Amino acid sequence: MAHPNVAWVTDITYLRTQSGWAYLAVILDLFSRKVVGWTLEDHMETSLCLDALQHALRSRQHPTGTLHRSDRGCQYTSRAYTTALKDAGFIQSMSRKGNYWDNEVAESFFGTLKQERVRKTIYTDTEEARAHISGYIHGFYNAKRRHRHLGQLSPVEFEHHNRQASRLAA
Repeated sequence: MAHPNVAWVTDITYLRTQSGWAYLAVILDLFSRKVVGWTLEDHMETSLCLDALQHALRSRQHPTGTLHRSDRGCQYTSRAYTTALKDAGFIQSMSRKGNYWDNEVAESFFGTLKQERVRKTIYTDTEEARAHISGYIHGFYNAKRRHRHLGQLSPVEFEHHNRQASRLAA
């Protein structure tokens, strides 16, 4: 991707708590691999994904024309979610049935999160998991974690560097 907000990818994973599973929905910008929206709840209902989408829209000042890539999960195929995408001016794209490689960037993020932060953690509750994940996303992954794909820059640094380069070119 040549610019932010050209394409986003989204997915859901689960984290263990003492009272059961907590579910994490994320949206990443494929330009910088930055997590632009996320939410963590004790359910996998459509509202989980809608909350992550609303967070992403606020954090990116409601871009339009963005390609929105997801799997074919019922949350992403629901009327509420597809309507929210349409209302926001997004182009919905879904992976082929049974082909998780289409969501490789989101899957990679989850693998990194679980390897670097979660490991075998069993959180006390959803609130503890949410605080832990928030610290990882905002305090480390977006701000400091170096990515080979980004020339060893963090997502925030990569976006900043590219904004500066665009200003100089103009």
